[in-house]
Amino acid sequence: MSLPTALLLVAAGFAAGLSGTIAGLASLFSYPALLALGLAPVPANVTNTVALTVSTVGAVAGSRPELAGQGPAVRRLVWPALVGGATGAALLLLTPSAAFEAIVPVLVGAASVVLLVQPRIRAAAQRRAAARGAENPGRHVAVGLFAIAVYGGYFGAAAGVLMLALLLVGLPVTLLRGNALKNLLLGLANAAAAIGFAVVGPVDWAAAGAMAAGLLVGSRLGPVVARALPATPLRIGIGIAGLGLAVALALGVL
Repeated sequence: MSLPTALLLVAAGFAAGLSGTIAGLASLFSYPALLALGLAPVPANVTNTVALTVSTVGAVAGSRPELAGQGPAVRRLVWPALVGGATGAALLLLTPSAAFEAIVPVLVGAASVVLLVQPRIRAAAQRRAAARGAENPGRHVAVGLFAIAVYGGYFGAAAGVLMLALLLVGLPVTLLRGNALKNLLLGLANAAAAIGFAVVGPVDWAAAGAMAAGLLVGSRLGPVVARALPATPLRIGIGIAGLGLAVALALGVL
């Protein structure tokens, strides 16, 4: 690998780590960079997932204040994340990806719309829960998180957008605390998928290593940047960026 190529991947990794920990859109930068390197879609996807596992280290280190007190939620959701990520990886390695990739723009666009109207959805859900006397409004979150983790292990683009939307609607968390929880759980799902890819997947290890260096730094700074931004504009920005990604995926740009 040439030095310019390595520097490009480090820069893409940094941008992916920064945007991923803030908005859940890491693959907006990392996946196209790997395609530009000349990798086919599946090797690029596999290499991307392996590299993204490094971002969890930086994200968790930078999100300790927001993760404080979220131990019960982590313990409840860790297994759906791990099992879902491993299941998605197995599906990618055993089945063709064309059919699933066709629905990705719809999933990303729907998640982005959910983020944009999240306050209204969450308020309505809380009213219904209060009317039923429900004591655990997040009891269905584990099922949804498993499905998203499967998607993350299988393809992964904007899985963070989907997961953040789920956590904000399904759990009583602020945007920053939901984002920190998303970073941890998505990282665990990616790690579970990456183990399978590392053993039997077509990983480009040189590309993964260069990108991981940038991801580590970007993901460490992401929570710090997110902490300094107002919550409502950040949520709206994430939703708009997600819609842009959905359009790009639908047009085949990514």
